[in-house]
Amino acid sequence: MSYLLEKGQWRDWQITSVIVHKGNRKETEWHEGGEDAIGPLYSCTKSVLSALIGIAVDRGDLPGVDEPIDRWFQRYAAGGGDDSWGQITIKQLLTMTPGFEWPDFDKPYWELRKSRDPVAYALNQPLVHLPGHAFTYNSGGSHLLSAILTEATGKSALQYAREHLFEPLGFRAAKWSERGGISEGGTGLALTGNDLVKFGVLYLKEGLWDGKRILSTSWISDSTTMHHRALLHYEPPIYGGFGYHWWCTPSNHNGVADGYFAFGHGGQYLMIVPELDTVIMVRKRITKRNEAIWSRKLIFDIILPGLLRT
Repeated sequence: MSYLLEKGQWRDWQITSVIVHKGNRKETEWHEGGEDAIGPLYSCTKSVLSALIGIAVDRGDLPGVDEPIDRWFQRYAAGGGDDSWGQITIKQLLTMTPGFEWPDFDKPYWELRKSRDPVAYALNQPLVHLPGHAFTYNSGGSHLLSAILTEATGKSALQYAREHLFEPLGFRAAKWSERGGISEGGTGLALTGNDLVKFGVLYLKEGLWDGKRILSTSWISDSTTMHHRALLHYEPPIYGGFGYHWWCTPSNHNGVADGYFAFGHGGQYLMIVPELDTVIMVRKRITKRNEAIWSRKLIFDIILPGLLRT
């Protein structure tokens, strides 16, 4: 396995970090700088946020995913504006099907970040689809999930994560950008590569960590089931179908095995392949969007075939 990583073309693919965990042990670890370090997850943040929503549901801090979101945004509705978003549910935010007008590839993201109130910005986008039907990749919806978590618990996503996820898993370090006490929902989280792999192993082990239940099996199953075909047919095949802020890639899509993954801008992957008992973390230098295919090739053309041969 190490031979494949050392001799492959991946150095020319701008890969900066690779960790492969299979079963109960680490198969391979390589970092361009020699050591693991904390770094941005970009949109892999969304999958961590999904886990926090699941923990909150499991603990009773949030009701089920079919709850309409308007109960947490009453002060925005009181302003007399368009509050048609009251029909949107937590599940529809998780599956990125709330119906908001949100141009392809998250184009409003920078306007969201620059706005004085990102929650208001996201809520004020017009509804152009019936909630629950059309998929539109939307970091605004992710930020609304983070805001809901904070409204329900009185804690930012980072604070809640430290208590219920990061510390139980023994994370080394974590940073998460925030505005007005609300952790950025769509991105903004930074972790070490090994801590990100621990998060993947938690999912691989169906929510158990050292014999302790961190997340329910049902939440993990629901989260990683394809609820919408989303970008399954996008070329190059760097995305997939969509669950609860997790991407899904069936074997007939990747040519190897069923899996699901967190994906971050430029080719950051946390890939979980349950039937091979494997978690793969790949970080890549940011270049053009579609050059994320090199991370994908590393996973499905080199690493997983190499594991299958051993």
